[in-house]
Amino acid sequence: MHPHAIQKIAIMIIGLCLGYAVTVLTRLPWWTLFFVASVWIGLGLKLRWGQPLNARYRKVWPWSLVPLSIWGIYVYLADSFGIVDLGAVFFHLQAGMADHGGAGKMFVAVLYTVVMIGVLASVTWLSRHDQRWRLAERFFALILLATNPLLFGLGQRSAAIVTDDGAWLDRRYMAPPTDELKDAPNLLVMYLESIERTYSHDLFEDAYADLEALGERGVVFEGVRQMDNTGWTMAGMIASQCGVPLMPAGLLHDSQFEPLSAVVPGVDCLGDILAAQGYRLSYLGGASTQFAGKGLFYRGHHFNTVKGREDLEPQLDDPEYVNSWGLYDDTLYDITAAEIRRLDREDDGPWGVVNLSLAGHAPSGFPSQTCLDRQGEFDGQDILYSVECSAWLARDLIERLESEGLLDNTLVVVLSDHLTMRVSVWDQLTALDRDNTLIMLGEGLTPQRIRRDASMLDVFPTLLDALGFDLEENRAGLGASLLSDKPTLVEVHGINVLNERLREETALQHRLWDGISPQRRDEEEHVQEQIYETPADRANEVELMR
Repeated sequence: MHPHAIQKIAIMIIGLCLGYAVTVLTRLPWWTLFFVASVWIGLGLKLRWGQPLNARYRKVWPWSLVPLSIWGIYVYLADSFGIVDLGAVFFHLQAGMADHGGAGKMFVAVLYTVVMIGVLASVTWLSRHDQRWRLAERFFALILLATNPLLFGLGQRSAAIVTDDGAWLDRRYMAPPTDELKDAPNLLVMYLESIERTYSHDLFEDAYADLEALGERGVVFEGVRQMDNTGWTMAGMIASQCGVPLMPAGLLHDSQFEPLSAVVPGVDCLGDILAAQGYRLSYLGGASTQFAGKGLFYRGHHFNTVKGREDLEPQLDDPEYVNSWGLYDDTLYDITAAEIRRLDREDDGPWGVVNLSLAGHAPSGFPSQTCLDRQGEFDGQDILYSVECSAWLARDLIERLESEGLLDNTLVVVLSDHLTMRVSVWDQLTALDRDNTLIMLGEGLTPQRIRRDASMLDVFPTLLDALGFDLEENRAGLGASLLSDKPTLVEVHGINVLNERLREETALQHRLWDGISPQRRDEEEHVQEQIYETPADRANEVELMR
C-alpha cells in the first residue's frame, strides 16, 4: 500500500477512536465522535503527520503502546458497564465467571481488541515515520499513565497496605443477633436485577408503576445509596445479607490461581442467622449459581436448597425458552411459587426463600414472553420496557401467592441488587440522585415512606429488625436499622468518607475471608493506639462502635 494511503488510514483510525472514547467517558452527544475525529484528521493532514518534509525512518517501538492498551481496557469497561469497579473485576476473576450470559459482551471485547490493535499499529507507524511523533509520544505515554483511572485505583488499593489505620470500618462492625426469635415469620426476598428506585422518576413515566403500587401497601425506603464494593450482584447480595461491603479476597487468598472455596466465610450472614432459628432456606436464580460464586455463598451460609440455571433448565417444558443468562423471570417465578407451596405443605418450621430476577439486566434486559404478550413488541434496546416487565412480574407473583394464602405471617422484601449499569437511559439516570429499591411488606409493618441517607449495608439490620430480632443498639454488621432512629454511617460520615475509608481498610477484609486467608500475625502483640482523624470522628467513635 502506498505510504500516503497508510498515513491517512492511521490518522483516521486514531481520530475515530479518540472521538469514540470522548463520547464514552463524557455525557457529550454521539455526534461529538465525528467532530473530534474531524478536528484530529484535519490537524494531522495539515501538519503532515507521518510524512514530514525531512522524514527520517527509524524502527522503534513507541513507549505509549502499553499505556494506550490500558486506556483501551478502561474505555471498554466504561462503555460496557458505565461505572468501572475494580472490586468487581478482582472478585469475578477469583470467584469464577463460568456460565456467564455475556456472549454479546464477548463479541464486543473481541471487536475492541481488533480496534486497539489498529490503534497501536497506527501509533507505531506514525512514530517510525515521523520524528515529531517519536519525541512527543514519550511525554504522551507519561500523561496516559498518570491519568488512567485503572492505575489510580490500583495505586489506592496498594496504599491500603501501608495505611496508618486500616481498621476504621472493622471497629464499627457489630455481630448480628443470636437470641432466639419468637413467632418467627416466613421470609421472601426478591432481588430485582438492576431495578433501582430512580426509575420511579417522572422522566421514566410508568416503568416503575407496579412497584409504586406495591409500596403503597408497605414500607418504602428512600435514599438507599450505593457505596463502593456493593455495585454488582454478589456485592449487593452480601451487603444486604451480611451488612458488609464485598472486599475481594485479593492476596489473602491462599491459592492465587485457584477459584475461591468459600465466599465471605468469616462473617455471619442472613442464612447463618435464620438457619440457627430453624428456618428452611432456598435460593432460586435464573442464572447459573457457578457464576461469581453465588452457589458457594448460599451453600456456605446454610441454605438448604440452592438452584440456578444448571439445575432448573432441565425441568423446563420448553428447553428453548431461555435467554443468554438463563431462565426468564416468568419461569423463575413459577418455580418460586412451587417451592413456596412445597415448604408450606411440609409445615416443618418457618421458611425463607430468596430469588434473583434477570429481566432488568443491562444493557437492554430480558423481558419474558408474558410481558411481550402484555406490553407488545420489544425493540431489543429500550430498558424501560424491561423495567416495566420486571416490576409487573414481581407484583404479580406476590399477588398470586397472597391469593393462595401462602404469604400469611410472611415478611416480603423487594429490592434491587444494585444500581443499573449502562443502559439506553443512562444519561438521564446519571443526571439524577440515584438510589436502590427497598420495599417491605408484612403484617406488623405500617405502610409509610422512610427517607434516610443510607446504603445497602443498612438493609441487613433493617431486615432483621422487621423479622423481629432484638438488635444490639439497632445495628448489625456495619449497618443500622432504618426502622429505628439509629444514625447510619452515611448519615454520620457521608458516602464519600466511607468510600475513602474502604479503600484504606485491611482489617475488615481479613475478617471477611477468615478461614481461607493466610495466618495473620498475633494482633495482640501489635496493638496500636486508635487514630482519630477529626474531632467529629472522636465524638462519634463510642456511639458507633457499640
